[in-house]
Amino acid sequence: MYEKLQAYKEAGKAIRVGAAGAGWMGSGFIAAVKHVPGMEVSILADEDPGLARKVLIEEGGISPEDIVETDTPGKAADAVLKGKRVITGDITLASKTGPIDIVTDVTPSPASGAETAFAAIRNGKPVVLINIEADVTVGPALKKHAAKAGVMYTVSSGDEPGCLMELWDFVRCLGYEPIVIGKGKNNPMNPDATPDTVRESAEKADKDPFQVASYVDGTKTMFEMSCVANATGCRPMQPGMTGPEADTNTITEIFALKEDGGMTPFPGVVDFVQGSAMSGGVFITVRIPDQRIQADLRYLKVGKRNYSTFFRPYHLWFLEAPISIARAFFYEEETLVPLDKPVADPAAVAKADLSPGTRLDAFGGYTFFGRMDTKENCVTANALPVGLAPGAKIVKHVTKREIITWDDVELDESSTIVKLRREQDTSQQL
Repeated sequence: MYEKLQAYKEAGKAIRVGAAGAGWMGSGFIAAVKHVPGMEVSILADEDPGLARKVLIEEGGISPEDIVETDTPGKAADAVLKGKRVITGDITLASKTGPIDIVTDVTPSPASGAETAFAAIRNGKPVVLINIEADVTVGPALKKHAAKAGVMYTVSSGDEPGCLMELWDFVRCLGYEPIVIGKGKNNPMNPDATPDTVRESAEKADKDPFQVASYVDGTKTMFEMSCVANATGCRPMQPGMTGPEADTNTITEIFALKEDGGMTPFPGVVDFVQGSAMSGGVFITVRIPDQRIQADLRYLKVGKRNYSTFFRPYHLWFLEAPISIARAFFYEEETLVPLDKPVADPAAVAKADLSPGTRLDAFGGYTFFGRMDTKENCVTANALPVGLAPGAKIVKHVTKREIITWDDVELDESSTIVKLRREQDTSQQL
């Protein structure tokens, strides 16, 4: 891949990326792409174009005179062809700009990701999302529209789901039976976490307290593992998964099947582990019947009895995403694509008593958190997908720890994400 990118650069070319989001994720992505040969972010969209300008200058190393602000596709195309960079407040502009090769959304907002991806698909642009929240909420609908349009739709590597798909492909190619696929959580689970309870640690890390609280209360983990479930068909053992304490010495025995002394009731489970030893990493525990392979893996220190756990000790967020973009561009290679029918969903659960008229706030806020369950259980409970929760208006009283249902809220029915989700759910009921 490096040679491909380098040759593209030496030919005076670049993979032209149109990206939405100039926040923490987006700015990191801009910094990452700056070092990738043969690739550039040609259009950066954000509701605050001034922030987009600042990010291109400070993180992208772009001279102010080489930045053009416009919401007009023709003017944007002219600027890109002249080697300029475009900033805009319109997240759909890149989709309508001819020279753009790949469109992405680098935010944690399902609404932004859905809007960006759907616009790209309608305009015949390939999509490589750096936004698992959008995929979890409306990925099958986006995939269906992309197939009809004859364009690629995929989620990138970097976040745990994309990294896990690489491990998933690895073990299945070798003929090993996946038992549990999961991640190491970076912090202890606390569903009551709010921006207030994590503010001190967030400020020390120079992170948004809402963002940090969404990690601690489990919402982010539930999104991540729902994304994995819906791309692999693996399922949680119970609502919210189990999240045992584990390290690299104990995980294989913990996640063996019950019949072999472990806790796993069936092959094909998604879960996570807690504890510092595996924090930030991803893993797959597999079962291998071949005694020769078992012996070789034990010698290589990755096997115990007829089980082995393959552990990658890191994931690099948006910093890895350029590789997925390059693979999509050069080889039309997908990193993660959801199945046609989801097997899991993160439901919105009340973090406090909610009265009619309350507006649900953001992920990691004061009003709700996400809890993963099987799709069947979510449908039975009429559970509101947590990806639709931000901004929803409560119309019925909901008690703390109750699942928030579709009937409990009023949604913006004109939004792209609500339309896509209703379309997706209707088509799956047929």
